[in-house]
Amino acid sequence: MSNVLKVLNPYDQSPIGELPLIDESKALSFLSDANELQSYPRKLLPKSERIRILRETAKIMESSSSELAYLIASEGGKPLIDSKIEVERAIDGVNTCANDLSALIGKEIPMGLTTAAENRISFSTREPIGSVVAISAFNHPLNLIVHQVAPAVAVGCPVIVKPADDTPLSCQKFLSTLYEAGLPEKWARFAPCSIPVAQKLVTDPSTAFFSFIGSAKVGWYLKSVLSPGTRFALEHGGAAPVIVGKTASMDDVIPKLVKGGYYHSGQVCVSVQRVFVVGDAKELAEKISISAKELKVGNAVDESTECGPLIRVKEVERVDHWVKEAEEGGGQVICGGKRISESTYSPTVILNPPHDSKVSRLEIFGPVICVYSCESIEEALSRANSLEYAFQAAVFSNDFAEIMTVFNGVDATAVMINDHTAFRVDWMPFAGRKQSGYGTGGIGYTMEDMTQLKMGVINY
Repeated sequence: MSNVLKVLNPYDQSPIGELPLIDESKALSFLSDANELQSYPRKLLPKSERIRILRETAKIMESSSSELAYLIASEGGKPLIDSKIEVERAIDGVNTCANDLSALIGKEIPMGLTTAAENRISFSTREPIGSVVAISAFNHPLNLIVHQVAPAVAVGCPVIVKPADDTPLSCQKFLSTLYEAGLPEKWARFAPCSIPVAQKLVTDPSTAFFSFIGSAKVGWYLKSVLSPGTRFALEHGGAAPVIVGKTASMDDVIPKLVKGGYYHSGQVCVSVQRVFVVGDAKELAEKISISAKELKVGNAVDESTECGPLIRVKEVERVDHWVKEAEEGGGQVICGGKRISESTYSPTVILNPPHDSKVSRLEIFGPVICVYSCESIEEALSRANSLEYAFQAAVFSNDFAEIMTVFNGVDATAVMINDHTAFRVDWMPFAGRKQSGYGTGGIGYTMEDMTQLKMGVINY
């Protein structure tokens, strides 16, 4: 295996940059440095200094926002119009970390409730959990790094981060910005490395917290080999369900489903994938198709591009295979269903693909929306809940009773009402159920995960 990571534009495979991979010795030295910072007495940066560093980091990012957006588009294939929004979110996330330190508090524990607890005062505080190892995904190469690294910096945990092999440059840029803002390098290490080296870091007994964003197969495996005592958070994907009731307004539904299904060419863990229509779904499928056909597919760095490439050529091949399987099984391809180039796939709508086809059972992570006819809300819910994945869901309806039936009945951690499944702001809880993940993401929730309670009891 080469010890150099070559970064390519996924649209045309043109070189973007290259990075040396660190070896096991270097990676473990990073972890040793991190643990030394956490050993007694802790060598913590004062909270005020952490806040100053984070706020300065956000200012530097603001001044280079155009450069950051172009980097995201170049290495990750996310359209420039969406990459600019990702940069805005990342900057806001860094500031949120600084702001939320004031909300990370302990509390008084009541005493005197029994005779044994008389003449005592008790309180709790929160302290850093210890060294954090983070492994990230390609699809939001700046904002996901912010979600894993900035909370650790905020609460005083040293962090070592392995970026996705396809998109390491945004991660490198963010960490270099932290250093420029005044963070000593031992507190946040950039660790592009092989999978075996990453596993060494993850499973080391001194790793206190493991943060993973990526495939369920890899995440659950790494969870299974963690050292006893290592806490963890896993964020995987799903096959997000949408239920469209009979009273839904099509003028409202169509643009939101199109945005939620084809944003970043469907390479989003809560992308709209399975749309269950109460009644005949053909009209909805055809209306989605009209808008899907108008989307501009191309190089993500072009201002006019709305759907960029898939991250790797083999992913285009996989998506095409899944779509062809669904069509051969009786699904009707209303639009798309073909490769545009080696790296791009046409925005696709499939009407009533078989329930046992891959597009109906697995996360497609491509620009494909499946639309199904259902006889009732109950049938729609049953089919929506039929998988071993559960993340965000959505319902479109103007009937309050129908909305609440779906809200109460769908297996999801969040239900978007008259909005698409991919809606997210960075301070809200964001989590998967069942095979879709473990723990709760979102800036404040991650900060809490990266700390632990300590209680004091005073006997007077």
